[in-house]
Amino acid sequence: MASGIFAILDDIAMLMDDVALASKVATKKTAGLLGDDLAVNAEKATGFVSSRELPVLWAITKGSFINKLIIVPLAFILNVIYPPVIVVILVIGGFYLAYEGVEKILHWILHRNEHEHDHSVEEPHPKDSEAVEKAKIKSAVSTDFILSAEIVIIALGTVLDRSLTVQIITVSIIALVATVGVYGLVALIVRMDDLGYRLLRSSKEKGLTANFGRILVNLLPLVIRFLSIVGTIALLLVAGGIFNHNIDYLHHLFPQIPTIIKDAIYGIIAGLLAVGIVTIVKKVLSSISTTKK
Repeated sequence: MASGIFAILDDIAMLMDDVALASKVATKKTAGLLGDDLAVNAEKATGFVSSRELPVLWAITKGSFINKLIIVPLAFILNVIYPPVIVVILVIGGFYLAYEGVEKILHWILHRNEHEHDHSVEEPHPKDSEAVEKAKIKSAVSTDFILSAEIVIIALGTVLDRSLTVQIITVSIIALVATVGVYGLVALIVRMDDLGYRLLRSSKEKGLTANFGRILVNLLPLVIRFLSIVGTIALLLVAGGIFNHNIDYLHHLFPQIPTIIKDAIYGIIAGLLAVGIVTIVKKVLSSISTTKK
């Protein structure tokens, strides 16, 4: 009896070791997307009056949990029914991520003066209407769904050679980290300026406490801007990595070039193609609409 219990405990220990190793690898593979998820949601959760920031963030977090509850079992079902579909979804998602990254860069280049003007004047938190608030929450949850799908599929892709138990536990851990970890950090970021204002008030804007408060207030827009830049770069690298590792021809192309550079090149090229196609389709649809009128 005792030997049976010890055998079970030994099996559990081995399983946990496998899960820990698999989770470490999966976390590294999804780190870029987690960074972008953090940047995107930090931007979407700001711009409200202080009393609405956390309720809005909680609404987005609940939406993210629901997304994971849909995506995780669906990914396993698709993997069982027809495994190659996972690669197809990854490549499609790679084009979407590349499109997002390049579109952000092009938007910044083409509207640089507008962005500089926007950041030159600090605006107070606007009191968004309920409709606008719901629209921003819906947009954030929709974006989270796409990023979550890629995170889950990439995580699953790293453990396909493991047992089903290890796969389920590992992917569930990554999905949990992608929600609790990301939105926990977002909550800290969006409340940074409020903590700064409290320190300023409590210290009557004098002394070291007041200086620290000013640093927190001034740091928030810089942190969000930094996360946005890092997230954009991560989008292109993750997209390029998807193409590099799932398309055999591209994987063996230019073997002398470092992987990170190849990933960036593939991501940029795919993004430019996607932006070009989307632009052409929009113009064609606009032309058809105008003709009908």
